[in-house]
Amino acid sequence: MNTKELINTAKALVANDKGLLAMDESNPTCNKRFAALGIPQDAETRRAYREMIITTPGLSECISGAILYEETIHQQLTDGTPFIKAVTNTGIIPGIKVDGGAKELAGHPGEKITEGLDGLRDRLHQYAKMGLRFAKWRAVITIGDGIPSQGCIDANAHALARYAALCHEAGLVPIIEPEVLMEGNHTLEKCFEVTEQVLRTVFNQLYSQGVALEGVILKPNMVLPGLTCSKQNTVDEVADATVNCLLRSVPAAVPGIAFLSGGQSAELASARLNAMNVRFKNHLPWALAFSYARAIQQPAMEIWNGQEAKVIIAQKALLHRAKCNLAARRGEYNAAMEKI
Repeated sequence: MNTKELINTAKALVANDKGLLAMDESNPTCNKRFAALGIPQDAETRRAYREMIITTPGLSECISGAILYEETIHQQLTDGTPFIKAVTNTGIIPGIKVDGGAKELAGHPGEKITEGLDGLRDRLHQYAKMGLRFAKWRAVITIGDGIPSQGCIDANAHALARYAALCHEAGLVPIIEPEVLMEGNHTLEKCFEVTEQVLRTVFNQLYSQGVALEGVILKPNMVLPGLTCSKQNTVDEVADATVNCLLRSVPAAVPGIAFLSGGQSAELASARLNAMNVRFKNHLPWALAFSYARAIQQPAMEIWNGQEAKVIIAQKALLHRAKCNLAARRGEYNAAMEKI
């Protein structure tokens, strides 16, 4: 393990007010989104969609790293360039989702555990040889009647820590994603409580597994009320709650926090990130960045709609969303940008 190189990569992923583009949707998830828009659900269409993203002119001005999916790293652009090389050529750091997805947790109804540790060591070393420089593992925590249980939190935190240690062994920066889901009618205060509990447990496990925190990136949820909660808090209230929760649970050694969008609208994801940076940026030990999927891609996907003739206009929409989030990192985003 080259600790200095890991630290440099982690810092680069959140440098210059840029963020990550999560384009690692599994095939079933990508197909589901395609189906909703009447787009063909096959490998070639997925390849063409991801080529549209990667070849967007100017994308590297806003995006530092791209999280790819297993299918994508074995595909090529139309001109024959392998995806990993194409990403690297743009100046964007290539990474990959490595978990096996969330499955039912035995003995814990309504809760899930992320699988994929078996054989992970060999896979990570192979990914490093292919030119990938970071990885991502997602755990999902549901708030509901009597859940999450400590057993579920402990199991997922332990898996995240073991994954992170294996990443470091292979020379890859681990993106650590413990997502407290938005689904439900819980309050912002309840989300704060659960998110703090989850993050404290995750970092205790990372410490136990000997993971160097200077070489990781945290990808958490924002502290939000549930989607069906009767009280939907203001942008500033979300910003305050999220940052205060992180200050209580994330060690200063971590170089960056790249939020997931988690089903937020593109505009809200930008506005909430912007509010955090306006109110706290100069007083925090870590950078506040973004690692969005739908909140950057969805408008472009709807425009593209599987049609080559619409690639250029779709790319403009993608770049616009990336620029909005670059501005949000600087505390310079505003609603007027959405009218451009």
